Amino acid sequence: MSLRNFLDKIKPNFEEGGKFHWLNSTFDAFETFLYVPNKTSRSGVHIHDARDSKRTMVIVILALIPALLMGMYNVGYQHYLAVNVQASFIETFLYGLLAILPQIVVSYVVGLGIEFAMAQVKKEEVAEGFLVSGMLIPMILPIDTPLWMIAVATAFAVIFAKEVFGGTGYNIFNVALIARAFLFFAYPSKMSGDKVWVRTGDTFGMGAGNVVDGFSGATPLGQLAVTDASRFGDFTFMSTTGNPLSMWDMFVGLIPGSVGEVSTLAILLGAILLIITGVGSWKTMLSVFLGGLFTVGLLNLVAQNAAMEMPPLYHFLLGGFAFGAVFMATDPVTSARTEKGKWIYGFLIGVVAILIRTFNPGYPEGMMLAILFMNAFAPLIDFYVVDANIKRRLKRAALKK
Repeated sequence: MSLRNFLDKIKPNFEEGGKFHWLNSTFDAFETFLYVPNKTSRSGVHIHDARDSKRTMVIVILALIPALLMGMYNVGYQHYLAVNVQASFIETFLYGLLAILPQIVVSYVVGLGIEFAMAQVKKEEVAEGFLVSGMLIPMILPIDTPLWMIAVATAFAVIFAKEVFGGTGYNIFNVALIARAFLFFAYPSKMSGDKVWVRTGDTFGMGAGNVVDGFSGATPLGQLAVTDASRFGDFTFMSTTGNPLSMWDMFVGLIPGSVGEVSTLAILLGAILLIITGVGSWKTMLSVFLGGLFTVGLLNLVAQNAAMEMPPLYHFLLGGFAFGAVFMATDPVTSARTEKGKWIYGFLIGVVAILIRTFNPGYPEGMMLAILFMNAFAPLIDFYVVDANIKRRLKRAALKK
């Protein structure tokens, strides 16, 4: 109550006529982040709900935490594996924490800085959408991405993928994926290959050591893309030190890859929270996997190489397939909004992602491009779903006459 009273006391200074009125948007952003707004609509609203957009974004962030924590541990795990040093659980996790924390800070400082500046200029409320995007951006990038690149990509995504369209709720493409796409095409050497997924150097003086002989930082999908094996049964996924990877390693997340995408187990925990709270659409999530299952099944029937013959479970455990299905495809702004449209939208994402993975050896991970591609078609899908519903109702009305 003391904090609430303090905010009420200083609030007049930030309102019209107050000496800090030009900071009204900034004050409102902090106040509504801490407390549910006390404003009520007088007309035009049918349902009043205490859970506003900020509360929704907080739920998504909570759902991301298991994947983030497991990703931090895996960053340390892969590092100490590469330098052949026995480290404790605390040391392993702390190394990953120190590696990813600066990236999160840069993402939020740049993104929220632009959001606050735009709100002040336009004299509008600060949009809360970047609360999630700011966390997603570092989670879908390689751990060795330079901080200045993250800053540039974040600024590009917020300005050109969001603000130019009108801000939160009006953007066509997923902001976090635009940041990754910008880096992928502008700085491809920092976003692909065998040297960007495992940090081999020290972090703030922690974890120093020499890389072992035979080290390879290739992701499992990267290994599959360059294999000479004609059949998947002749191919084996290897760890960074040349030992075979088990399905358990892939499920838990002890493999090279983007920080937030490695652990299917952690992503599953986040998916359960999103579904229980109703924040994420289970229809979209499920349809992505169904689309992937359908496509992999067809490719397995006509398989000509190891990539085409890989079973669907491996596709779901590796790369960003599960992360994209749970946290990216379900973005309420850029995805389909009709119930039938969600099935179509998600299914096509699964189809396109598998096709890109299988037939584009230069880009073994297809989830990012698949989601961005379907973002562009989401409004069209909804249009035809709604149009079909209107036509059916008109026919029923004609029959009753």
